[in-house]
Amino acid sequence: MIYVHVPFCHRKCSYCAFYSTAQRGGHDDYVAALVEEIEQRRDEMPWPVKTLYFGGGTPSILSIGELDTIARALSRNFDLVGLEECTIECNPEDLTDDYIKGLADTGLFNRLSIGIQSFDDTTLRTLNRRHNARQALDAIASANKHGFSNITIDLMYGLPGMSLDEWTDTCRTAAALPVTHISAYSLTLEPGTILDRQVARGMVALPSDDVIVEQYHMLVDVLEEAGFEHYEISNFCRPGYASKHNSRYWTRTPYLGIGPGAHSFSLAGGGFGVRRWNKADVADYISHHSYGEERLEEKDAYNEMLMTALRTSRGIGADDIPERYKKRLNADIQPYIGLGWIVADGGRYRPTAEGMLHADGMAAALFVT
Repeated sequence: MIYVHVPFCHRKCSYCAFYSTAQRGGHDDYVAALVEEIEQRRDEMPWPVKTLYFGGGTPSILSIGELDTIARALSRNFDLVGLEECTIECNPEDLTDDYIKGLADTGLFNRLSIGIQSFDDTTLRTLNRRHNARQALDAIASANKHGFSNITIDLMYGLPGMSLDEWTDTCRTAAALPVTHISAYSLTLEPGTILDRQVARGMVALPSDDVIVEQYHMLVDVLEEAGFEHYEISNFCRPGYASKHNSRYWTRTPYLGIGPGAHSFSLAGGGFGVRRWNKADVADYISHHSYGEERLEEKDAYNEMLMTALRTSRGIGADDIPERYKKRLNADIQPYIGLGWIVADGGRYRPTAEGMLHADGMAAALFVT
């Protein structure tokens, strides 16, 4: 699996803390550097690539020609013959009929991830999004018309001024659309973001924790009633349409991250894995490709597995647990079974919907230090 990072945006969303830069056009040097890294790292993934993911930033800020250049470099340097899923993140305002047709014509992309966040125009303005609700609906319809049958959309809850009624309407609107996957995230107020400063100055107010929990349960109820499977705390899919790429992250599958700020994970050379990350700086990436890396110990690998497994409906099984930690986990997880947050099922510990809400806290309490 390969992740390609495109760090450019038309403008910064008020809640976003991911590395990105507001730069329009002039991406030639970046694309050339990306191709160079692809060529330099081809030997790090000698096996067939099953999934590709173009994330950002906003990958749809690139022209079809620029995306095609990247696609050709990937095809030259990696075995993509058995590629199962290739996702590109897009903003609704970029998805004109011509652009969608161009994506299809590259022959690479078969899954669109559309960043909608809300179907309420007032909320979209608060988030500093460039699109409106009508554009979001039109983008989905156009993608469907041009043959994209695997479409995922992003939504957010716990937003300033968002009532339970508004969120319920958003969930029901999303569930009725021709999409196969919905990712819905609770807002995390990140230090240094525009929204963080607005909250600190009293310009906007966030919902209470109780309201956010209500919104989470409403999300689960509406989407499950509509036939979506809740397979990860923030992810819901039609049967058979779970994200193949993201699901592999949660099972510690090796992956290659290309681009400034992109992370990689390798099991080569034995041990418990090596994480590598490119410096999150476009200028440095173009001139140097600086990176750092960390070699994981057994407890690091185990803790990472706990953290991801308890966020998924698959949970964690006896075969996933190193022998030395089994007795400890079996004892420490019992209180969460008593709370109804975990169920013991066929040799696995699976989180309930309520348990997923507390997944990070449970994992932290079960970590080996």
